[in-house]
Amino acid sequence: MAPTSPAVTAEPARDCGLCPRLVAYRQENQARNPDWWNGPAPSFGDPGARLLVLGLAPGRTGANRTGRPFTGDHAGVLLFETLLKTGFAQGRYEARPDDGLALADCMISNAVRCAPPGNRPETSEEAACRPFLTARLAALPRLEVVVTLGDVARRNFLRALGLPASAGIPGHGAEFTAGPYRVINSYHCSRLNTNTGRLTPEMFEAIFRRARSLLDG
Repeated sequence: MAPTSPAVTAEPARDCGLCPRLVAYRQENQARNPDWWNGPAPSFGDPGARLLVLGLAPGRTGANRTGRPFTGDHAGVLLFETLLKTGFAQGRYEARPDDGLALADCMISNAVRCAPPGNRPETSEEAACRPFLTARLAALPRLEVVVTLGDVARRNFLRALGLPASAGIPGHGAEFTAGPYRVINSYHCSRLNTNTGRLTPEMFEAIFRRARSLLDG
């Protein structure tokens, strides 16, 4: 039998049952909000992207509701505004999947594809979902730069490459090379980080300006 193409395995099935706790949480959300997406949030963007933005996991009322990463929650406002400013997105972000927004030379994905209770996946759930990330990377033949949003995303990216989590430098703005990729760390664009001033719009924009310079410099 021929091996499965990475493009086929890069996204989990809508009814993925690998993580019992996340399935139970999904079913709980389905019962309360049957019109929501309530499933693994598929990656969004350009299949020929040279930039990958990697988050942690879908928010319950964000991607779990809309079906598009970072769409419909606080974090998405800053992310998509920044991508528009730096030329990695086109159109207008209106916090819904049919707003016509398109990513340019960029894809967004998450280390864990299903919304976890309290926005905190367990390590076993990270491990169960990691093969999809490995396949997602393999399905991006032009990928050069990865922006990781938070330490969980950074660690899972490294492990998806078969590297130890300690292989990359932590900290906002830190850069390192992992495999064939240049990696830039950022604080996550969560409400907590932006409301406390730990991450400002200027700090976040600088991350993507640096990504742009690496790709076009």
